[in-house]
Formats: sequence, C-alpha cells, structure tokens
Amino acid sequence: MNQNGHILTVNDLKTYFQTEDGVVKAVDGITFTLSKGETLGIVGESGSGKSVTNLSIMRLIPEPPGKIVNGDIIFDGIDVRKLSIDDVRKIRGKRIAMIFQDPMTSLNPFLKISTQLMEVTELHLGHNKRQAYAHAVKMLETVGIPDAKSRIDNYPHEFSGGMRQRVMIAMALSCDPELLIADEPTTALDVTIQAQILELIKDLKARMGTSVILITHDLGVVAGMTDKIIVMYAGKVFEQAPTAELFATPANPYTKGLLRSVPDPAHEEGTDLYQIPGLPPDVAHLPPGCPFVPRCERAKEICHAQYPPFVQINANHYSLCHFAKEVYAESIQENSTKMNLKAEIELNPLG
Repeated sequence: MNQNGHILTVNDLKTYFQTEDGVVKAVDGITFTLSKGETLGIVGESGSGKSVTNLSIMRLIPEPPGKIVNGDIIFDGIDVRKLSIDDVRKIRGKRIAMIFQDPMTSLNPFLKISTQLMEVTELHLGHNKRQAYAHAVKMLETVGIPDAKSRIDNYPHEFSGGMRQRVMIAMALSCDPELLIADEPTTALDVTIQAQILELIKDLKARMGTSVILITHDLGVVAGMTDKIIVMYAGKVFEQAPTAELFATPANPYTKGLLRSVPDPAHEEGTDLYQIPGLPPDVAHLPPGCPFVPRCERAKEICHAQYPPFVQINANHYSLCHFAKEVYAESIQENSTKMNLKAEIELNPLG
C-alpha cells in the first residue's frame, strides 16, 4: 500500500482497440484511487468503458486488437503494467480476483466444476488434492449451491445460468483476495440470491478488509454497497463523488439522466417512464466538443464547440461539464425542495 493509504491507484489509463472502423478509445484517460476496505461503484450505460477499465487492471485485454497505450496501474505499490505475464499470474486470482460478467462462457465446458475450483487453491494456496477438494465444496456451500457435495463433480452444462454465476463467485472468493472486481455479479440471479451474494461481498470486506470495485447497471445496488461512485460515458469519467453526495446532488446532466431513469414506485400511472434521449455514441467517431452533447437537454453552443473541463465541485466531487457548478446548484435546490415536501407530508400525513 502506498503512502496515501491507497491499495490501487489508476492514473490516466487509456485502452484502445484497432478496428476496421478506426481506433476505438474504449477507455480514454481514467484516473481514480481505491483505499483498503473501500468499495467503489462504476456505473454507466453499456459501452461506456466500465468492463474494459477493469480488464485492463487485470491485464486481460486481448492484444491485438486491444492495447493499453498509456497510464499507471499501481496495486499495493506494484506497477502492474511493468510486470511480466508470469508475475501478473501470481497476483491475478490470489490478491486480485474478478467475478466476470458472463457465467455462461467463463467456465470451461470440458472440465468438472471441482477441477476448476481446485486449480485456484492448488496454484495460489499450495493445497494438495484433498485440501483443495474440501475447500471447493466449502466455497460452493458458501455461495448457496444446494447439496454441494453431490454437485461439485458436475460439468458446467449441468448447472443453470444463475448457479454458474455462483460458481464463478466461489472461484473469485476462494483465496480471500485483497481486491475483488465484481462485474455485474448478480446478473441472472433471482432477488433472494442477489441479496445473498451482496451479503457475501460485504462479509468478505468486513472480515478481510477487502477492497471492492463493483460494476453494475443497478443504481439501487451501488447506493447500498459503495462508498464512492464513478459515472462513465464514452470511455471517460463524467462524474466522481461519494455515493451519498452523488445521489443527493449530482453535478452532471448525464448522471441526472441516469438517476431519473430509475423506476419510482410513486410514478404516476399512465405516464411514460423517463429515458435519456438518443443512443450512446460511437467511440470511434465522437462528435467535437462534449461526447454527451447530442443527448443533453441543456447543451449550449460551447458544448458543441469545446471539450468540457473536469470541474472540481469540492474536495471529493468532480464533474466533466461546462456547467457543472450550475447543475450542482440546481441539484441542491431540487434536493432541498424534496426534503421540505417530505417533512410537510410527515407533519400532515392526511393532507
């Protein structure tokens, strides 16, 4: 861990892909830090660069067509970008683990579940076959696989998608990693199992002081799980803030659009749910100025002509927008109005 107490420091990370349509800047200058025991949420629409950011941290970008062209990835004082592949493998799976997004393709279809789980602890913890097998059964029980002892020698195709996801989570947690990257960890799981998995991650964090990066589309999950949030769009960090502050007073039109898109139980029947207009941009052919400008409801002439600055709102809150401080002030006013209305309802419940 460095002198600032950060177990992970990512600075100006750029990961590009060479395609027939040109260079796709999937991640274009990402900077953030993560402290021991802290949980960071990364949110944004599909294609915003969330998964590529974390595959870059794990050194799992396929080369070609991808390439990490710039940036520092410092894990516990070690520059991951400068390590040999053999040295990266010693860290990957043991000290840094990742729950991958697609359980249907992440497991080897030709190997038993037991073989795949045992490999991790044999390699990183020095377990013999008997120890590794017992630990694998324990991990399946931990993630809620029923009758784990009789299921552990099954093949992946004998499990449902949700159960395969739990196997992937068991594999990721097997070595009690210092950093856990969870890419949509509750995809394909029912609500009850989702809650169990999130509790598992919370427990690991509490017991081991594990740091967590949580990638998700579910803003409800990040609201209850994270300490701070990064909002990504078009390969960039559009907003970064402590979780409570970002939800209460967002300072970016894109963040406000994401929050408005969350279904509200009090939504008036018969009216349309809000959605951000338009579609995410083609990151191989971004428009001049702000990448969000074709979809932004408050875009001005300067937004079309000039790339926006990364504005510091306060010590821990940043927003990539020409009008970040104005948007932040509007959010404060809106939040104040909501709080006053809530107080009035509580004082006069019958109106």
